[in-house]
Amino acid sequence: MFIALAVLPLLLGLGYAMAYSLGLVGLLSEGFTLAHWEEVLGSAFFWRTMAFSAWVSVVTTVLAVGVALGFVAAWPRVFLRGSLSLFIYFPLAIPAIVMAFIVFQMLSAGGLVSRLAYQLGLISGLEQFPGLVNDYWGIGIIAAHFLMAAPFFIIFFANLYENEQVEEFVQLARTLGAGARQAALRVAAPLLLRRAFPTIVLYGLFVMGAYEAPLLLGRQSNQMVSVLAIQKLQRFNLGDIPQAYVACIAYSAIVLSLAVWLLGRNGEERLKYQGSGGRGKKV
Repeated sequence: MFIALAVLPLLLGLGYAMAYSLGLVGLLSEGFTLAHWEEVLGSAFFWRTMAFSAWVSVVTTVLAVGVALGFVAAWPRVFLRGSLSLFIYFPLAIPAIVMAFIVFQMLSAGGLVSRLAYQLGLISGLEQFPGLVNDYWGIGIIAAHFLMAAPFFIIFFANLYENEQVEEFVQLARTLGAGARQAALRVAAPLLLRRAFPTIVLYGLFVMGAYEAPLLLGRQSNQMVSVLAIQKLQRFNLGDIPQAYVACIAYSAIVLSLAVWLLGRNGEERLKYQGSGGRGKKV
């Protein structure tokens, strides 16, 4: 049933996209051709798009995981009980397009942060405020996804800390003479990262293919791959549609290969770790 409802439609969609990109179907199809693949894969703009998507994904994930890991390692119980545990769930209820709009209102040249900087005398005019949205480095996109990712990882790590009984390992390290900071950095953090690695990889791939925040906060000269594909699909030029499908298939192949490699490598390391015996089997 799962294959029929989830996997089969995905395979059919990829099959149709592949046939369209090869000129086998579509309004302008004239038979088998690799011209669309050659044009996309030979384009420097496509590879810049892939590099920019990877940049946004890696920076967002590293920042979110680092901040979440620091908070949970320092205060593991705070985010599971009390008012703060309820507050941390709030950003997860905000849709991506709404979060992107909030970031735009805060970080744009006429936004809240620039006006506050002007009132404090940090800048003499709004034109002096640095471009933090629609910028070359994707700072606005990264900020929007960070605000959604950090609470998610805080909750995730806090639950892992309790369910995997990390506190016992920390207390053991403290008993053997480790300080609080050493126990957090060398015991709690590695245990949490090892257990959470598949989720971190999948979340990073999700950010790489995000659409709403890059659409509102990105720029035309530096696009993410999802925005590039959708724009080509929606243009009036029918010749761009096969190129959109090529971009989607190439992105899917790269992401799938990366996910299989990273998760497979992590699985091998976990098997070796479990085979070493002791209480490491729990991690």
